[in-house]
Parts: sequence; C-alpha cells; structure tokens
Amino acid sequence: MAEGTLTFSPDDRYNAFLRTVSPARYGEGRLSGVPVAVKDNISTAGIETTCGSRILSGYVPPYDATVITLLKKAGAAIVGKTNMDEFGMGSTTENSAFGPTKNPRDETRVPGGSSGGSAAAVAAGLVPLALGTDTGGSIRCPAAFCGIVGLKPTYGRVSRYGLVAYANSLEQIGPMAADVAHVSLLMSVIAGHDPKDSTSLDAPYAHTPSPDIRGTRIGVPEEFFGEGVDPRVASVVWDAISLLERKGAEIVTCRMPSMAYALAAYYVTCMSEASSNLARYDGVRYGPPADVRKPWHEAFQERRREGFGLEVRRRIMIGTFSLSSGYYGKYYAKAQAARQNVRKDFRRLFAEVDVIAGPTMPTVAFRFGEKSDPLSMYLSDILTVPANLAGIPAISVPCGKVEGLPVGLQIMGRWLEDERVIDVAYAYEQGANP
Repeated sequence: MAEGTLTFSPDDRYNAFLRTVSPARYGEGRLSGVPVAVKDNISTAGIETTCGSRILSGYVPPYDATVITLLKKAGAAIVGKTNMDEFGMGSTTENSAFGPTKNPRDETRVPGGSSGGSAAAVAAGLVPLALGTDTGGSIRCPAAFCGIVGLKPTYGRVSRYGLVAYANSLEQIGPMAADVAHVSLLMSVIAGHDPKDSTSLDAPYAHTPSPDIRGTRIGVPEEFFGEGVDPRVASVVWDAISLLERKGAEIVTCRMPSMAYALAAYYVTCMSEASSNLARYDGVRYGPPADVRKPWHEAFQERRREGFGLEVRRRIMIGTFSLSSGYYGKYYAKAQAARQNVRKDFRRLFAEVDVIAGPTMPTVAFRFGEKSDPLSMYLSDILTVPANLAGIPAISVPCGKVEGLPVGLQIMGRWLEDERVIDVAYAYEQGANP
C-alpha cells in the first residue's frame, strides 16, 4: 500500500474522533484530520510548552517548530502536548514536575522516558500518532516499555528547529505509532531539509515498508546480551531474531568492544551540553522573573533552585564540572574520544552486516520508585545510547512479552539507511502478526 493511501482501520479506538474532523477544518493532506500528540519540548505557537519543568510553566512559544509546521501542512490535528521527564532527563517520566505518567500495560509501572507521555498516549489508544524526541533512547525506551513502535531517525534527517535544546549533538525528533507502517507514514511527513537548522540534511523520506529481507545480513553483538540484560528478555529477543532468519535474513554474531565505554561517554557528553544549554534559564531570558533587588548571583541561584528538579540540577552540576578548567581534558575530551571509538565500531560492523539487532531495553518496565538511585537508572540506557553517539537510525518494535509486559526488539542501521531499518522491523512485525 502506498504511503499516500495509508488509512486507519475502522475499529481503532480513536475512530469516534476521526468522524468529528473534516478536511475543511484541518486541510487536505496525508494526515487530514488525524490526531497527533506532541512531546512537550517541541515548540507550538499559542500552546504552552513546559518541557515538564516548573521553570517553563506558563511559557507559550511565539512560533511553531518545523515539524509542527509540516504536520499542519499535512492536515494533522494536534490534540495536545504529552508529559515527559523534565528537559528530557530520565528514563521513566517520573522526573516530570507535573507528576509521572502511568504505563497503559500496567499502571503500577513506568512507561519509560523521556517520551513516556507520547508512548502512553499511543499505547492507550488516545492517538494513532505521536512525536517524541530521542537523546539517548527517549523514543525507543518508552516504545519498548509500552509495546509500540518508535524510531530514532538518522541525526539531521528531521529538523530540530523549535526543539528545546538538551544535548544538541545527540537529540533527534522522531515518530511513534502502534505499528511500523504508521511510523513510516509520520516519518514521510516530518523528514527533510530545513534551512533553519544548521544540522539538517537534504534527505527526504518517501518509502513504503517492504517485508522482503532475503539476503539481509543482521549483526548481533554479544555485548547486547551481556551483564544486566534479563535472560528472559534476551530469550524473547533471540526468538525474534530467529524469526527474521526464517524470513531469509542471515544472522552474524559479532563483537562491539566500545560498548564498555559508550554509556560513560554518553552521560559526560549530554550532561556537559545540558550545562551549557540550560544556562539561559536565569529569570532574565527564560523562566519566572528573578528578584532584581538581590545581587545577580543570588537571584540566579534562587530562581534555578526553585525552577529545576533534582535530576536536572544533578546533571547541570556534573556537566559544569566536566567542562571546568582542569577537568575538561580528563572528562569531556576523553568522552569525545570514546564517542569516536563507538562510531568506528559501527563503521567496522556495517562493512560486514546491513543492520544490527538486539534488545531495546535490558529489562521490561519496572515499578514506580524501583530504580531510585541515579546509577541504576543510567544503566538502563546501556543498549540505546550507542546509536545516538554515532548518529545512526534505530527503531524499537514489540517482539513479545515477559510476565505480560512488552519487550522491544531494537534494529540499528547505517547512517541515512532509515528505510532499511524500517523494512527489517516491518518484516518482523508482519512475520509475527501474519
């Protein structure tokens, strides 16, 4: 079925809403009248954008992000903003200043993060499509935990203009939906060059997913099934990989030594960039007005202490330390060297295989409060951060369950080969749901 003719099934839970909309109201286009939810760190003109933070409570952007402009041109109905970890800093959506989001699959468990609100909205049937952002797994993690599909596109393939910055060199806006075909449809709307974004690539997306993966070489790094990965999750993912083999793919086991340093390189990099990006929230440029009767540094500290949550303050402090005089070379510079090693590892692997497969997350969704210390929370990102460090596309597709909770299969591909990643995910989906 061609992308332009893709439709939504009549028994979808949002069909009642679709009957109330019309092209006259939302305009003709591939998404005419289709409801779309938008993560709350993407600027929407006239609609409050808080990034899940008290410091931006009441902030209404005067302009639309480029992806919002493209959605409107396609006739989409933007129905609301979704909850998130504050400024994208978290893997559970528990760090939102406005309270946590519940996982529709089990309301005692987290939906993942930081795009947990978008994933939960799709999983609950509130909307068919949603936008998330992915800095170190923030689309793929909640997609896996909530049992939906989420794509982190190649860095630069979707404009970041209007995305409130957290870690510029890592983050990417991407589509989320209940199945691969709808992710592909939304990707076709939001991808393309944007002169307002200096990192934007001239690489539009116009692709119809194909289940034919005969001859595709799929690499499976041993490190993706190592320490910390729940054996039950590993077993489900291996079953999914075996299905792809039965569909005609060739499975190649391999090694990725740089995984030992990827998580540390990611967190030093993202926290350093966060320290720089969030300096603007000072009560003068952004945030509630500071008390001008006090000395500037006191007013600055007071406003940020009141406006930022604990996790954001923690990351700003660590990032500031790693960039400080005397420590820059010991931490930030070394993190960039480790990042280059991750990229080299991917280039080496992609000379031998077409895509790389493994679990999206090392466990299924955990209960609220279960991972209360920062280190255990950060370790949950171990399998998703490499794709962000390298800027390559990666998708999470549901591949089974453990104790009734969804497990995600992650497929990563070469730079700008988002189409191949989507095809492999689609082949699995069609094979698992004939």
